[in-house]
Amino acid sequence: MTDTTRIDAITPDSRVGALLQKFPQLEDVLIRMSPAFGHLRNPILRMTVAKVATLRQVARIGDVPLETLINTLRRSAGFTEEWSEQGATGATEGAPNWMQNATVAKSLDARPVIASGGHPLEQVLRELKELPAGSIYLLITPFLPAPLLDLVKKQGHQVWSRKNNEGLHENYIRKGDGA
Repeated sequence: MTDTTRIDAITPDSRVGALLQKFPQLEDVLIRMSPAFGHLRNPILRMTVAKVATLRQVARIGDVPLETLINTLRRSAGFTEEWSEQGATGATEGAPNWMQNATVAKSLDARPVIASGGHPLEQVLRELKELPAGSIYLLITPFLPAPLLDLVKKQGHQVWSRKNNEGLHENYIRKGDGA
């Protein structure tokens, strides 16, 4: 076998872009599972987010249980073995302490950016950089932007997200001290 990226396992750490390259028929399966996955048809998001997003992140974006997502994809790709996550918890945490009495310093409703085929990453990073440490940034999105949130966490920021009554994701980012 000359293909060095083994996708046949289809695990939480499988990258969506590589998975769809190997199994293009899974795009429709994903889109049927959650309306949020319809964004995979956006060429910019497909070229950027799909390359780095893992199935674990995508499950959070689409609000689909990870085990359901992976096993549905595995069956659709022709695999017979089921995947099971050992020790998974479904607990939803409340707001962190830093959100108590917090005031949002800057916010971005990313829906127009996403609807026009763009991606809010650069704007979010630029605006975060301009804020003082400890400030709260609010990013509003139609789906959970897990890869973007994971990136800002790696940069030293804290993140908390919730889905509001309108079905929108309110993603609160507290700027870290060293970021």
